[in-house]
Amino acid sequence: MFDKTSKIKVSIIIPTLNEVKNIKILIPYLFKHGGTALTEIIVVDAFKSKDGTAEVAAQLGATVIKSKQCCRAVQLNEGAAYARSALLYFVHADVLPPTTYLSDLQHAIEAGKQWGFFSYRFKKPHTLLKINAYYTRFDGLFAGGGDQTLFILKSAFDELGGFDESYRIMEDFEFTKRAKAARLPFKIIKNDVKVSARKYTSNSYLRVNLVNLWMFILFWQGAPQEKMIRIYQRWLK
Repeated sequence: MFDKTSKIKVSIIIPTLNEVKNIKILIPYLFKHGGTALTEIIVVDAFKSKDGTAEVAAQLGATVIKSKQCCRAVQLNEGAAYARSALLYFVHADVLPPTTYLSDLQHAIEAGKQWGFFSYRFKKPHTLLKINAYYTRFDGLFAGGGDQTLFILKSAFDELGGFDESYRIMEDFEFTKRAKAARLPFKIIKNDVKVSARKYTSNSYLRVNLVNLWMFILFWQGAPQEKMIRIYQRWLK
């Protein structure tokens, strides 16, 4: 049996904006499967959040930070600055890590990795979504998005300077790009996180993939954030 008590401690950071339905499920789940190695769950709620996310998160045992900005990069940095553990784990509110997430993270660190992320599968079974999910098991240009739940040693996070707060979209891929450029050893944990398919439910599969591809092209071209956000909001609900 894996001994969670003698391993590296973990702080989980969840950025939120009107996510009360999801955090009602996620926070108890994380506590249940985290064991004593889970130091804290930090919910960083955007100031525009109006559905009671902060209040419910606090009731469920999370530490709540009310961010003065509605920007995920800022929220993630605020959570990281507050965190007390040596290992940071960034989780979106609408995903569910595997039940063994804590030991998976600790094994990766013990193996000499400084950061990484999980593969994923969608909560909604669909052949085309399975194709998308399959490629999250491999390193590539599209690997390392926030849905894959990033983990990183706090020392490495600080060395990289955290998330770039000038990014209001694609901040996760910008961070991953810098981490790879710094040659920090990383691991893709092939134990699927379950992610929401709500973006595909609200839009067509083809539209979501085309817009995502468009975003990647603009990202690698260094396009202005304002342009990327305008296109994204215009074409996806």
